[in-house]
Amino acid sequence: MAFCGFTAAVLAVWLSGVHSVRAEDPSYVAAVYEHRVVLNPDPREPVERSAALEHMNHNLDVFEEQTALAAKQGAQIIVFPEDGIHGFNYTRSSIASYLETVPDPGRVTWSPCADPDRFQNTEVLHRLSCMARKNRIFLVANMPDRQVCDRLVDPLCPLDGQYQFNTDVVFSNNGTIVARYHKQNLYFEAAFDTPPKCEYVTFTTPFAGRFGVFTCFDILFREPVVTLVKDMGIRQLVYPTAWMNQLPLLAAVQFQRSFSYSAGVTLLAANVRAAAFGMTGSGIFTPWDALHHHDMVGETGKLLVKRVPVLDPSLVGDGAGKARLLVPFSGHPKADAAVEESEKEEPWSASTFSPMQSGPEPGYCPKEDCSEEPIPFTSTMMYDNFTLVALQGREGNLTVCDGSFCCHLLFQRRTAEGELYALGAFNGLHVVHGTYYLEVCALVRCIGLEKESCGGETEHAQTLVDFHMHGTFSSEYVYAGVLGSGMTTDRPDRSGWGSNGTFYMTRTGMTTGLVTAVLYGRVYEKDSM
Repeated sequence: MAFCGFTAAVLAVWLSGVHSVRAEDPSYVAAVYEHRVVLNPDPREPVERSAALEHMNHNLDVFEEQTALAAKQGAQIIVFPEDGIHGFNYTRSSIASYLETVPDPGRVTWSPCADPDRFQNTEVLHRLSCMARKNRIFLVANMPDRQVCDRLVDPLCPLDGQYQFNTDVVFSNNGTIVARYHKQNLYFEAAFDTPPKCEYVTFTTPFAGRFGVFTCFDILFREPVVTLVKDMGIRQLVYPTAWMNQLPLLAAVQFQRSFSYSAGVTLLAANVRAAAFGMTGSGIFTPWDALHHHDMVGETGKLLVKRVPVLDPSLVGDGAGKARLLVPFSGHPKADAAVEESEKEEPWSASTFSPMQSGPEPGYCPKEDCSEEPIPFTSTMMYDNFTLVALQGREGNLTVCDGSFCCHLLFQRRTAEGELYALGAFNGLHVVHGTYYLEVCALVRCIGLEKESCGGETEHAQTLVDFHMHGTFSSEYVYAGVLGSGMTTDRPDRSGWGSNGTFYMTRTGMTTGLVTAVLYGRVYEKDSM
């Protein structure tokens, strides 16, 4: 279970007008499988290799079945989850019998299915390779990997003389291993080592060009994702994950869609299903639309198959297809050239929600709807101490600050009141279940009518809210996300850098109640503070 970072300077003004795959655009069929993983009931107890294989084969049997089903639906690539073959919560010693050595495809060309005896103790690699070869499909899976090292040559080599990595392996449609990625940002994974150097792994397909590879917790950190997307120009990413959902800001499908939209990439995200650990949420996300699945109570896995546009710049030609080439991470306006006129933020009126030259002052509230200006209060959200103000009345203009970082909201409810909402700001180092620096503006539905309930977890809301939110972000990496009732992922109508140097998003006309609207800023350079 893990993440490794990247740059989310949202592209937003950019996305208007393109919503589906057009016949004239190059496209391909992708599949992801959310797997109800068969777990080892006692993962901290070492087992023999035969027992480990028996356990893993239960999961591989399902993989084999789902790969065939995906291929029958025309899928050209399928992604399986992190930890989907072996499970999780092992120690360094108890995982030993599950390890195989995945050769570096940059040095060794090998199809385990075609040449099964070339390397010993590679039964899992053999089965995965044959799935890909038999079904003529690119296949992405996650497995534990052993790499022998020499402490006389490598001072970082572990004391037992081997690295143990959380590893994604990619097989081509003839079963050849074409990519191997060792997860950079581990999430309390005692069985595994952090790679000595961050890896930037890509592979090329004949149907869609290049894809990048990263794993779970990597998504919250700069490396390798920022380098893949911003510096290497990768617009298509495969993403095995074992993500534990946490509302109101970091449910799996919620952040997956926000990431895809904000980075301007296609994200093929496969999560495990493990209800006892709060794990579910997979999808096929493009900057324009999404097919996803979230189910905390179901007893079976879920295969998702969807046709998506090719986003590799080298394969998208001139003409209409060029409209799909987004330029991610446009950068903070303070560091870049002046914002183009077409990209400037438009001021909004809370009463009419139409462009205007000047809006009501912060704290504005119609006299007939409320009696006093909202008073800031504090509440814990995602283990962080947010400063919040409650929304009052049918419409208003609010501001809340955490130190010098401020969030502003113009809102209008389209349904009767009855649920409490609050606008929150947080500027600081998150230190629970990972350490990373955040700047966050969040509009959340509170789980009760008391202010103390704001920041709690709920999947449901009835209130329809139109809003315009912006914040004084110092970072260019801001993920814009909207979540509706029943885990309905949404996207802003517009977002981007305004002419006043703030980052904004707007959303009107939602058909489901608003659970969360968030501008999730990551200040990577402050992570080590």
